Amino acid sequence: MRYFPLFMDLQNKPVLVVGGGEVACRKVDSLLRAGAKVTIVSPKVESYLQTQIESGKCHWIQRFYEPSMLTRDYLQVWATTDNPALNHKVHKNAKEVGVLVNVVDDTPYCDFITPSIINRGRIQLAISSGGASPVLIRGIREKIESVLPMNTAQLADFAASKREDIKSHYATVDERRKFWERFFQTPAVLSSSNNQQLQQLYQGLIQQNVPFVDSCTWIEYGEDPELLPIKALRLMQEAEIVYHDKNCPFSFIDLVRRDAERIAYDQLTNVAGEISASKSQQQRVVVFISPNSSAYLLIKEGDQVIELAKIK
Repeated sequence: MRYFPLFMDLQNKPVLVVGGGEVACRKVDSLLRAGAKVTIVSPKVESYLQTQIESGKCHWIQRFYEPSMLTRDYLQVWATTDNPALNHKVHKNAKEVGVLVNVVDDTPYCDFITPSIINRGRIQLAISSGGASPVLIRGIREKIESVLPMNTAQLADFAASKREDIKSHYATVDERRKFWERFFQTPAVLSSSNNQQLQQLYQGLIQQNVPFVDSCTWIEYGEDPELLPIKALRLMQEAEIVYHDKNCPFSFIDLVRRDAERIAYDQLTNVAGEISASKSQQQRVVVFISPNSSAYLLIKEGDQVIELAKIK
C-alpha cells in the first residue's frame, strides 16, 4: 500500500492554491465543498474562480507567487500551474516551512494525493491507484456508481438521527452494531424512499427484540479469493473473531472485517477451547481451514462449513 487512506477535516482550515486555471478550478471546487478557507495566488483566474472570489468564498492574491506567501498558517498548499519549475518551487518552499503539499499530476512531488470520490451525502467512497492509472480508477468508480443505491445518503442521515435513541435500547457498541447490520440487511430498508417508512421499519425491528446469537463458520481457503462464495464474504464481514492457520494466504484474511480480531494458529486443536469460549460469549466466529484439513470435523459440533468454489 503506497499511500495511507485518510479523510482530513478542512472545515474552516486555511488552504493555499497556487494557480488560477482549469486545474485550480477543480481543486478549489472540492476544497470549498469541504469547507476550507481557500486563498488563491495568481495574476489572473478563470471565470469560475472569479465568481467564487466575488461571492466572498475565496480570497485572491492577484500577484505572481512569491515564497513569502507560503507560511505555516496553511494546512495545505496546492501547486496547480502549467509551469513545472514554478510548481516544484512551491513544493520546495512547502517542505521548508513544513506544510503538506500537492503538485497536481506530479506524484513524486506530493505529500498526499486525491482519490476519485463518490458522494452520497454523509457517505463518501474514495478510490485510488496511487496515481498509477486514473483511467482504471474511473472505470471502477462507474461500476460502483451503477450499483450504489441513490437513497444511501438518506439511510446515513436516518442512522445519524438515531444515535442517541439506539443507546436507550442497546447498552453496548457490539449490540448496536449487530442491530444496524440487521436493519440495513432488510430489503424494505434498502428500497425505502422516505423517513416515515424507515421509522416504521426501525420501530418494528426494535419491538421484535430478536436476540443476537453466536455463530461459527468454517471456511475453506485456497489460492484464489475470488472463488469465495458470496455467503462466505458476508459472514467474514460480520464476524467479530477470525481464526486462521499460518498457511492461509493474506489475500483471504484481508477480506474480513477491518476491526475483527485475527488470531493465527499452528494446530487447530490448540485453539479449539478459544473457539468454544468465543461462541459462548455470543461472538460470531469465522475459522479459515485448509481444503486438505480434516481436524475441524472433531471440533465443529454442527457449525456450518463453506467450501471454496471449484472450477471445473
